[in-house]
Amino acid sequence: MPEPSFREMQISMPDAASPDLTATHPAKTTLRILSILVFNFANYLTIGLPLAILPGYVHEHLGYSAFWAGLVISLQYFATLLSRPYAGRYADKVGPKRVVMFGLSGCLLSGVCYLLALGFDAAPAVSLALLCLGRVMLGVGQSFAGTGSTLWGISVVGSLHIGKVISWSGVVTYGAMAIGAPLGVLIFSFGGLTLLSVCIMLVALTALVTAWRKPPVVAKASTQIPFRQVLGKILPYGMMLALASTGFGVIATFITLFYAAKGWPGAAFSLTFFSVAFVGMRLLLPNSINRFGGLRVALVCFVVEIIGLMMVFLAPTAWAAMAGAFITGVGFSLVYPALGVVAVKKLPPENQGSALATYSAFLDLSLGITGPLAGMLMAQAGIDAIYPGSALLVLMAMALVVRLLLRQPAHETSASAG
Repeated sequence: MPEPSFREMQISMPDAASPDLTATHPAKTTLRILSILVFNFANYLTIGLPLAILPGYVHEHLGYSAFWAGLVISLQYFATLLSRPYAGRYADKVGPKRVVMFGLSGCLLSGVCYLLALGFDAAPAVSLALLCLGRVMLGVGQSFAGTGSTLWGISVVGSLHIGKVISWSGVVTYGAMAIGAPLGVLIFSFGGLTLLSVCIMLVALTALVTAWRKPPVVAKASTQIPFRQVLGKILPYGMMLALASTGFGVIATFITLFYAAKGWPGAAFSLTFFSVAFVGMRLLLPNSINRFGGLRVALVCFVVEIIGLMMVFLAPTAWAAMAGAFITGVGFSLVYPALGVVAVKKLPPENQGSALATYSAFLDLSLGITGPLAGMLMAQAGIDAIYPGSALLVLMAMALVVRLLLRQPAHETSASAG
């Protein structure tokens, strides 16, 4: 069955000033959002499935050092960071549906590369190169599918629900990662990398076909704003996001080493507590950003995140550290959507793809450099120092948001909270 014509399927971006029919039907709005964000779930499921498998495969099966095992994983994040701005630009130009399909194609090809790598056991260098190529394709796929699906969701329900779309995007993202990693280990135990690669390809292909069958939502044509102007408008919010994301980085990356240095068991539970708090807050407070305004919510989040990080630093027992990780997750949970709502609305709807992608790049950058910087601090001052160090950076973000709130006109403050 051929797709309807462009004119038949063209749907303009809902105007924030016009009456929103979904506003009185929150459950219906959520279902419409999830019907699009399911593609981001599939995207991150293809990321989570091989996450716990590839380092060991490279190190133990192919015989490469831990450096190369880590590089295979890191290539995805660098590819995501570098391709994120392009994902936003193309989403604005050709519409989010095509960008989502392009991203899912990258996820599909990553599985193909993993499968091809199996045929070169006798030539480990070729196998490693194919795995690296797959990770690069997956990184590009992540940025395009993630940016495209979020913008597609915003386009479907209107700019009034930007915060809700971004919040649910985080829920499906972390949910897919949480499911994907243990599921990948289980699949690998049954059929090795062959079965795992096939499952990745099937997930991506199913999502790709489903996305192809959905009608596109196309924004009104307009002149593209130059990237430097987009960056100028997004920069304050991106900086605050980057500073606050260090809290997530030091918990996710170094909590196991922190527990080992203390001689405590149960480090994995700290990550579980953090994840439960992160997802739980987004589920419990989906309308808080619309109600109180993004900057006010971000301010509260920063205060809570600082408390959580200092609780980890001062923890006398493993359970106290877990409580600190939980509070840190509560604080960090709404930072991305709270600041994202304000940042994205700084640009017109036809340029919101570029805004969202540029804003998200600050998260990628922060998570990419937090590890090395925290490692340097650990070498100089011990592992305990990374938590008050991160709290200090979050305090800087808090100072920035206070400055923005004080400079914000009263009518804008009330509008953002309404």
